[in-house]
Amino acid sequence: MTDPAKIRRHAERVRELVAQVVRTQIKDPRLGMITFTDSRITADLREATVFYTVLGDVEQQAATAAALESAKGLMRSTVGRALGLKHSPTLTFVHDNVLDHAKHIDELLAVARESDARVHELAAKATYAGDAQPYRVAEPAGDDADEFDDVSLGERR
Repeated sequence: MTDPAKIRRHAERVRELVAQVVRTQIKDPRLGMITFTDSRITADLREATVFYTVLGDVEQQAATAAALESAKGLMRSTVGRALGLKHSPTLTFVHDNVLDHAKHIDELLAVARESDARVHELAAKATYAGDAQPYRVAEPAGDDADEFDDVSLGERR
């Protein structure tokens, strides 16, 4: 069983090494403005998944994916040598569409703000469905009122 802290350290190191290789050794013109957002590695340290984002349209994203696939061997050998493991982990690149998710969340929040204003507008015009005071108000006790009139507790006079 491998230590989870060790796995996290190796995953972070894989992300850093891949970013360094892309920055310094890969000269592929298809490679766009790429950011490596996260990486995960299996407990046996044999498979690593690297998440990335690319600025640009779908065409540039596809070109960057192709460039990463073609440079996968160079990155795997560099990562394996730097980590000093018995087996170099296989690399899998996954496009992380975090920007699309953030844009979608912003749109949902804008709709929520609009509907929130609408809810407040409707609430200002609303009337009670029943009485304005739905709870019983205790009547003031007179001099001849009993202190307890509950049979289960016993009558007290």
